[in-house]
Amino acid sequence: MNMLSRVGHVRRCTATLSPFLGVLASRLKHTLPDLPYDYGALEPHICAEIMQLHHSKHHATYVNNLNVTEEKYQEALAKGDVTTQVALQAALRFNGGGHINHTIFWTNLSPNGGGEPQGELMEAIKRDFGSFQKLKEKMSAATVAVQGSGWGWLGFDKENGRLRIAACANQDPLQGSTGLIPLLGIDVWEHAYYLQYKNVRPDYVKAIWNIVNWGNVNERFQAAKK
Repeated sequence: MNMLSRVGHVRRCTATLSPFLGVLASRLKHTLPDLPYDYGALEPHICAEIMQLHHSKHHATYVNNLNVTEEKYQEALAKGDVTTQVALQAALRFNGGGHINHTIFWTNLSPNGGGEPQGELMEAIKRDFGSFQKLKEKMSAATVAVQGSGWGWLGFDKENGRLRIAACANQDPLQGSTGLIPLLGIDVWEHAYYLQYKNVRPDYVKAIWNIVNWGNVNERFQAAKK
């Protein structure tokens, strides 16, 4: 097969594959996950208006912007445009982190939440923090202390087999920033609480403990240990 024949063959293959690749790309787009409860289900701890805005507006924006940014990144990758690839990193981190963080956050909460964790998770908490109360105090303090916007996290250090508390600025994802596997996150961007708690962040963080879905946190803990 001479060079012209090869070029023609590649073009024909590309034309044949294009529709398939287009469908595949559309399937790979990120989507806004449904909440496992109604917007008003977490009241009185988080009001329905906050949940509606937080999920359908803020999280949706991260998802949409992530899809747009990934498309631009793929175009730059195909062109070998390293400058644009580097320039897009901040948007990928911000919007990708926003999508990752909120997807975890919604499942970390439940109208039937609160109380205390059980089993191996509780034993790990006692081992690494002394008691469940001390975990709450330390994680609350670290979360309230986030400057500006960000997240407080309970994460799993797989290398050492220990639970750790960390705080991340903006939408920086826990695992991508610290290596810790996220188990429980508390969003302290103002859009997560301001309509109800105004500037009293400590009251919001205190209220969150009443709706923590410890079953979900335990599932994440069990998966992280594997």
